[in-house]
Amino acid sequence: MSDVFERYERQYCELSANLSKKCTSATLLDGEQKKQKVSEIKAGLDEAESLIRKMDLEARSLQPNVKAVLLAKLREYKSDVNNLKAEVKRITSTNLNQAARDDLLESGMADALTVSADQRARLMMSTERLNKSSDRVRESRRTMLETEELGVSILQDLHQQRQSLLHANTTLHGVDDNISRSKKILTNMSRRMNKNKWIIGSIIAVLVIAIALILYFKLK
Repeated sequence: MSDVFERYERQYCELSANLSKKCTSATLLDGEQKKQKVSEIKAGLDEAESLIRKMDLEARSLQPNVKAVLLAKLREYKSDVNNLKAEVKRITSTNLNQAARDDLLESGMADALTVSADQRARLMMSTERLNKSSDRVRESRRTMLETEELGVSILQDLHQQRQSLLHANTTLHGVDDNISRSKKILTNMSRRMNKNKWIIGSIIAVLVIAIALILYFKLK
């Protein structure tokens, strides 16, 4: 996962928890103190939305499988911000009567703490899911690198085998040329032997005839 996204996420989680506490304390205040606390909460909400936008831009620049996980996480953060905005509207509403304010004094703290605890639990679960996804991404990247190394090794072996085949092919061509030359030499030798046979045969025939004539004249 991106280090930039993680930094923005830590800032958001701290800011969200702080805003939840401020919303809880704002319900216990009156007058100017309440207005000042609400102003701080609104400023914090603006900062939270700015962090979400930064996380959104960073998430969209990552790989598709990581981006999908981060965008799902951002939807939960946006929902948390909307809940905080609704809480601020409720706090600033002038339609609450004194009885409602008294009830808030008793139950508001517990409800707000429960909401804050739920938000933290969701953030922790989301962070855990994201960490698992990051582990899977790292494992996939490691497998991809191992596969790439294996592919390079296979290509090198194939290149060496190709060079060996080319060398063998060159050697075979050389042997074929030598065989062709040898065949021509043997053919010429065979022709010469046949020619010599005819010459020797002719000489023998002439000698036989000459001997026969000599014997004939001597006997006569």
